[in-house]
Amino acid sequence: MSVARFLMLLALVVWVGGIVFFAFVVAPAVFSVLPTRQLAGAVVQRSLASLHWIGIICGGVFLIASAFHSYYASGSPQPAAPRNLLVLGMMALTFVSQTVVAAKMETLRTAMGEIDKVPADDVRRVAFNSLHQWSTRIEVVVLLLGLATLYFIARDWSVPATNRRGAQVLTMPSPGRSARV
Repeated sequence: MSVARFLMLLALVVWVGGIVFFAFVVAPAVFSVLPTRQLAGAVVQRSLASLHWIGIICGGVFLIASAFHSYYASGSPQPAAPRNLLVLGMMALTFVSQTVVAAKMETLRTAMGEIDKVPADDVRRVAFNSLHQWSTRIEVVVLLLGLATLYFIARDWSVPATNRRGAQVLTMPSPGRSARV
């Protein structure tokens, strides 16, 4: 496996795996273990912010490695390849979630103080709950785009391809070698 492929897979697995771990382990654990929802929310907010920036960095690594991989395999960086467009979508949604949705949630959280003491029909709490739903939806879409990207990579790398001279090559050759079919 080439270094570029390794970096593409590593970046995507770190990002998608982080989302899965956060959603199914971290968030439920902190809300069940910590003594207050306010404290749990603070931990989740901090963890999600870290996950977002890790994701954006992983997306950048993926796109750079993908360009190198495509150029080496076909002579073109193929910026509009489905895998790259999906990762760009993941990056854009993650950036919006962090810089718009999470920022507005933090402003509301600060204005309310302890959220559990604010009436459920308070306009700030209603807005916060709405933003929380949007944040969750965005994370689900980012996860689904990541899984779709993994699908495209698995599909593309398992089908025989041709090199620049038109000869068929195996798409998963031994390191440093192209196997001709």
